[in-house]
Amino acid sequence: MRRITMPSVAVLLLALGTGCSSASSEKARVAEEPGGKAGAKASATKGTDGRPVDIIRTAVAKARATSARIEETVVTRGAGKEFILSVAGPFDLAADRGKLSVDFPGGAVDHMDEIFNGGKVYLTRTVPKGHWAVIDRAEARAHSLLRAPLNDPELVLRQVAAIRGVSDQGTTTIDGRPAHLYRGTLDYRTLTLGLVDEHRERLDAVRKAMGGGLPSSARVWVDEEGRPARVELSAALNTQTVTATMDLTDFGKPVEVTVPDPSRTIPTDAVSGVLPG
Repeated sequence: MRRITMPSVAVLLLALGTGCSSASSEKARVAEEPGGKAGAKASATKGTDGRPVDIIRTAVAKARATSARIEETVVTRGAGKEFILSVAGPFDLAADRGKLSVDFPGGAVDHMDEIFNGGKVYLTRTVPKGHWAVIDRAEARAHSLLRAPLNDPELVLRQVAAIRGVSDQGTTTIDGRPAHLYRGTLDYRTLTLGLVDEHRERLDAVRKAMGGGLPSSARVWVDEEGRPARVELSAALNTQTVTATMDLTDFGKPVEVTVPDPSRTIPTDAVSGVLPG
């Protein structure tokens, strides 16, 4: 199997290292996290007792039981610099298929297309032109804080479902749509969900140097239908910050994808770089 790196002229400031560990330990770790697929679908049929944390978990479960248009931005700031990566496209969260475009202005490779289908993820390649890398979705790992592996929106929702210390922030609007805002925090395990072991180990060392924790916050805007209209996750690392904001719209619309012809795909067991996370 090949390993593919997506280069860029800049590195996201919070990417303290790349590298690939064995998938088995990370796979087990991810499977144990709250908000997994089975748990989310089961809780979608349950009501809440009005507790903010239950409202959020039910909202996430509703989103994961249907489709939505995903629009996400990841903003990294530090040392007087700011990097913005954007991800957008339709995604059927219930059927586990979708298509996303990823843009990172200023990168040596500043655009990438992704197709999720049948447990595989296909990524456009520049060499050879017109070909796609293909990787098992379950094998993908992230190399930067608050980056989902291959920009997978499912992982972002899993992190949100594990929110703690939730408080009700009152009513507001999202692009003119009424919504109710909730705020909380993420524990360290949830904050680093999906990271390769090597990066997690380096982040552990930084966390200890900072006194044992990484400041983080999570905000969730729930619409009138009880679905997450927007989620925002943020974390601070020394003098650097990263904020991932994901908007969900067009719930329930059909999502069709076209899988690349096998003759134009190149199997890989790992990808890294700014675009795929």
